[in-house]
Amino acid sequence: VQLQASGGGLVQAGGSLRLSCTDSKRTSSNNAVGWFRQAPGKEREFVTSISWNGGDTLYADSVKGRFTISRDRTKNTVYLQMNSLKPEDTAVYYCAVGRSSAATPYAEGYRYWGQGTLVTVSS
Repeated sequence: VQLQASGGGLVQAGGSLRLSCTDSKRTSSNNAVGWFRQAPGKEREFVTSISWNGGDTLYADSVKGRFTISRDRTKNTVYLQMNSLKPEDTAVYYCAVGRSSAATPYAEGYRYWGQGTLVTVSS
């Protein structure tokens, strides 16, 4: 597995961004994929997760109703659509491939991690 996260950038509060996570090795199509984030001076936290076939998704309470995770297995890519962004969403966002096919909010449930992409939301 080789993960590449992209799509981060600077956006004003209320704006939108779409992050992408691509597995260039094409070996994660049967695994869950999750997004985590880490803000400066804070611990990494769970954002969202999607099961292998997209049938199950999980969201942190802080992003429910604003963020949507989806995946295109033909492209080996998982997307994170982020709407109504807030300054507190500012963080480095990491995607990760799960140890199993089931979505999970626990970091221990992920085996491979991407390098992260920075999202900055200005007020």
